[in-house]
Amino acid sequence: MLSDNIGREGSRLTFAGHDVTALAETYGTPLYLMDEGRIRRNCRMYLQAFRSSFGGDSLPLYASKAASFKQMYRIMAQEGMGVDTVSSGEIFTALSAGFPPERMVFHGNAKTDSDIRYAVSVGVGVFVVDNEEELLALNREAGQQGIKQKVLLRITPGIDPHTYDAVNTGMVDSKFGVAVETGQAKAFVAQAIGLENLLVRGVHCHVGSQVFEEDVFQRTVDIMVRFMAQIRDELGYTLRELNLGGGYGTRYLESEKEQDIPARIAEVAQRLREQCEKHAFPLPRVLMEPGRSIVADAGMTLYTVSSVKRIPGYKSYVAVDGGMTDNPRYALYGSRYTVYHAEKDGGTEAVFDLVGRCCESGDIIQPEVHLPENTCRGDHIAVCTTGAYNYSMASNYNRIPRPPVLMLTGEGEYLAVKRESLEDLCAFDL
Repeated sequence: MLSDNIGREGSRLTFAGHDVTALAETYGTPLYLMDEGRIRRNCRMYLQAFRSSFGGDSLPLYASKAASFKQMYRIMAQEGMGVDTVSSGEIFTALSAGFPPERMVFHGNAKTDSDIRYAVSVGVGVFVVDNEEELLALNREAGQQGIKQKVLLRITPGIDPHTYDAVNTGMVDSKFGVAVETGQAKAFVAQAIGLENLLVRGVHCHVGSQVFEEDVFQRTVDIMVRFMAQIRDELGYTLRELNLGGGYGTRYLESEKEQDIPARIAEVAQRLREQCEKHAFPLPRVLMEPGRSIVADAGMTLYTVSSVKRIPGYKSYVAVDGGMTDNPRYALYGSRYTVYHAEKDGGTEAVFDLVGRCCESGDIIQPEVHLPENTCRGDHIAVCTTGAYNYSMASNYNRIPRPPVLMLTGEGEYLAVKRESLEDLCAFDL
């Protein structure tokens, strides 16, 4: 099996120790499943790795865009994580769950005036400032509210992480941040440290998502420490924090390698110590923003088969009661998934395209999956590793209600997000 929280009892698929067919029959489909124990273990793995490798008050921040709902923030608060937010909506959700605002970081390359005003007013701990216009707007707002706002400045290091173009954020021409290579980053820092209502704590960078190349963060450290030392030497200002962003990859297919994240973090910490010694620079407080690697393998989505269509000499389709409305990632950038039949195991298999119910030819969940040849209407299909960027990217396209999120524990299960009703679809219509 793809992950150790997936198994079979006889022919019946299990997830986090639960019979998924029984869950589908009780709660209906489509159905998002989340393994709460796996989420908590992944948080503790990061926290322990940070204590061992970076020490001090360094902290992992859960990148909540991966999966944002109130119970997720409660778990993060209980586990001692910080959180990375990218909108007023994520901040409001976190606050509604009781998450402390001082442990929030607020990202975004296009924050509106209302975003800035709201985040300052509720006491968000740190802004990651993306550009000059935001810098000046935040300085004005902080002054009007009578505070000195802590900030990190988003710097683009010019790193290619060899990942999907859609999730590559570290190149010089990225829409995010200010580039080192062009000299703009130095001028950005100089401008920021001269503003009276901002306290520049350090710099932030993010090279991309789903990173497997083992030297990506080391190369990033080389550039960022050199830049921080340049700021000290030329501007006389010591940047005390370094946020390396997120991006450790998650295994979606059995052919992909497993990541030893604590080992990778230890390697980054060693490189950081070497570079700080080389430049006679004090070790900074380190932040990172894991999201996918905390929740992706804690997720599974269940569907019910609506139809099986065979076109002799061409291809065959299994169509289910969900699709790009609950998982748009294949349609967006060709993401690969492992797919299992929930009740049938063994016997003759056939190759199918697993497709959804939307009126779009591109509504494909996964092409060329191997399923039992006798798959039929009413069977249940499980798509693995859907804890990240599935619920958070879901839509009501074709006026389809979004699925619920069911949290699984060793003691049972509980709903964290209810299923949308047909009435919910019209709730804001006038």
